[in-house]
Amino acid sequence: MAVLYRKYRPTKLEDVVGQEQVTSVLANAIKSGKIAHAFLFIGPRGTGKTSVARILAHAVNGFDYQVEDSYLDIIEIDAASNTGVDNIRELREKAVIAPTKGKYKVYIIDEVHMLTKSASNALLKTLEEPPEHVIFIMATTDAHKVPITISSRTQVHTFKLARPEIMLEHLKTIAKNENIKITDEALEIVVRRGGGSFRDSLSLLDQIAALSDQEITAEVLNHALGLPQAEIIQNLLDNYGKNDGAKLHQLLQDLLNSGIRPEVLVSELITTIISQPKPELLPLLAKLPDVAPPFPEAKLLLALLGNSSATPHQAQARQPQPNPIKTAPATPPEPSEASAKSVEPLDPAPTSKGQNFGWSDLLERIQGLNLAIYSQLTKVDYEFDGQTLHLYPAQKFTKTILEKPNNSQILTRELGNIALVIHEIGARKASEDQTISQISAIMGNVQEIKEDLPF
Repeated sequence: MAVLYRKYRPTKLEDVVGQEQVTSVLANAIKSGKIAHAFLFIGPRGTGKTSVARILAHAVNGFDYQVEDSYLDIIEIDAASNTGVDNIRELREKAVIAPTKGKYKVYIIDEVHMLTKSASNALLKTLEEPPEHVIFIMATTDAHKVPITISSRTQVHTFKLARPEIMLEHLKTIAKNENIKITDEALEIVVRRGGGSFRDSLSLLDQIAALSDQEITAEVLNHALGLPQAEIIQNLLDNYGKNDGAKLHQLLQDLLNSGIRPEVLVSELITTIISQPKPELLPLLAKLPDVAPPFPEAKLLLALLGNSSATPHQAQARQPQPNPIKTAPATPPEPSEASAKSVEPLDPAPTSKGQNFGWSDLLERIQGLNLAIYSQLTKVDYEFDGQTLHLYPAQKFTKTILEKPNNSQILTRELGNIALVIHEIGARKASEDQTISQISAIMGNVQEIKEDLPF
């Protein structure tokens, strides 16, 4: 008996669920006869890239598509296991040979980003001047790893994870056809665990179909899959918000002792927080993706018990500045340009127009606009000199997120007339070392002047 994801694999474009943005364009292209010589399908795993590639390969040749069929004019290549330049050179040599039965010879290359640089260059030669009877359909889960020289010569289509409501209706239909007795609440768990992937969701439904002769409930499903119940997850988050360390530690130990793996618990926590993003839970959301081997239990415990009103970076940035030296010589030395510019903490600080600008106000506004930016802003040190906001990321990932064009535009818009500078990693320490040196030099000058005074 065929597994569900193979049994319900679509064989026509109109059967593909949740990818209308792709199937409608391809259907029109087939109808008009305007077929591109190369396609690139990008998107997460299990969203239908290979299925649509096979449907398209059959459709352009007028072949009747059955999942188990095989045509000589449709060649599938797994780039993950055929990564070398010799494999692509062999492809180029055979591509010039005319198709045996159909109008086109179609090459489906899965995980094309796995090709070596030499193999990609060899493929590029064929994409630049393809034979008229050849069509390439390439698929990848990592679009950013595909060389721009290749992607720019293809018609790119983006596949998306299915929306929960679409996936739920799809699974209900299949469960009914397969006579699988399962409650809507249990199906919602399957949808959540499937993460928008049709293949993963159907594989999970196939797995639980044999759980019980009776109706499969959420409780039965949670027990079988080793998942924590929703109320336990909510209890964890409630105690995190209350900063109840003792209760959090006990709850976590009970969950881990029951056999629930830390990775599963992290996944459920992230899903729950995203579904109800409360401000007090966002610091936890920023830490949970880092919970991974080795020692995931310890990392999860640290993430849950590390709740505080500010992150270590913020606490460091909010420390009061040392009082300026009040003793002035009779004829003070001319200050250098670097030392003349005083740096004040951002929260609160006057802008060049005399208005008050607060870091917490900025965070609150960004939180309502973009959670990704907000999450990274909570990890940076910052300074405000009256005209410019200086951000000092501690990690390269944080800097990359903040410097993305769309994110940078949001920050610039929210800052108004205040300039924004995102410094390189480690720039804060270099700046602090320079400031300490400058202060030491000024203190030395002051001491020399005091020694020369007659009193």
